[in-house]
Amino acid sequence: MDTGTHIVMGFALGGLAMIDPVVANDPVTAQSVLVAAVIGSQAPDADTVLKLRNNAVYIRHHRGATHSIPAVLLWPILITGALFPFYPEANILHLWLWTFLAVFLHVFVDIFNSYGTQALRPFSSHWVALGVINTFDPIIFGIHVIGLMIWGFGADPVPTFLIMYSIIIVYYIIRFMLQAAVRHSIKKTIPKADSVIIAPTMRFYQWRIAAQTKDHFYVGRAYGRSITIYDKFKRKSVPDNSIFAKAQQDKNISAFLSFSPLYRWELTESDDQYEVRFIDLRYRSNDHYPFVAVVQMDHDLNIQSSYTGWIFSEEKLKKKLDVLPNE
Repeated sequence: MDTGTHIVMGFALGGLAMIDPVVANDPVTAQSVLVAAVIGSQAPDADTVLKLRNNAVYIRHHRGATHSIPAVLLWPILITGALFPFYPEANILHLWLWTFLAVFLHVFVDIFNSYGTQALRPFSSHWVALGVINTFDPIIFGIHVIGLMIWGFGADPVPTFLIMYSIIIVYYIIRFMLQAAVRHSIKKTIPKADSVIIAPTMRFYQWRIAAQTKDHFYVGRAYGRSITIYDKFKRKSVPDNSIFAKAQQDKNISAFLSFSPLYRWELTESDDQYEVRFIDLRYRSNDHYPFVAVVQMDHDLNIQSSYTGWIFSEEKLKKKLDVLPNE
């Protein structure tokens, strides 16, 4: 989920913690739990700082180790240890328990996005991405804001947030049902599809879809059960030659391929260079595919520049490749 949603979730969990008699009857513990819940709801996204290095590192590692099983166990210990000197009279066990729940919920809700997490590490590096909730879901965010406002006006936080989370659970179930209906419609529209990716959008009934058959890629949108295919591409294996072998050694290309499950490639040759481009098919927007990885090489296969990330115009991509040679 996005940062804003994680923040309101942290505050809501801090209010729900009043269901715990130890927290409810101890103001110091209650205050420390609220602070810990907000921090814990953000902690796994500490890896966002990797974006300061470059996109390749960020793409390869974001929602990786910091969302893993060891991290879910370690974050609460670190946060509790950091806060306890400021709240020495707090009940440390209950402070740790609610901090653990905050961290766990952060990682848990992230698996419902299309981006997903490597939540099963170190047992598996597989990306767990259920794709039923958009990274920013206005309904989930709005329900939390309403719940926090009701609490702010003096309502008992326990029934307030119990009702709120009951509504959200029902909402998740509805989203799974809608996704299943879309998947059924895709199978009817593209009966030979052997792989289907359905990604939510901010609009309740609209979904991005990408599918592949033995011979083609299909990209489109779903509105309810109605499927619209916008693009159809011939499916071609990545060539087994020296150009693509060298391209895949580049860190930007390598990071992209480690993350993207459905992509096509392009090779352009000019008088002085080769350009290899990989294009993720999951994020079509306004007739454009913004998530790409590009590498430029001279004819001796020396890498001159490369880039991976979100690009919405060729002009901006050119500037990135000119300014950030082999980023």
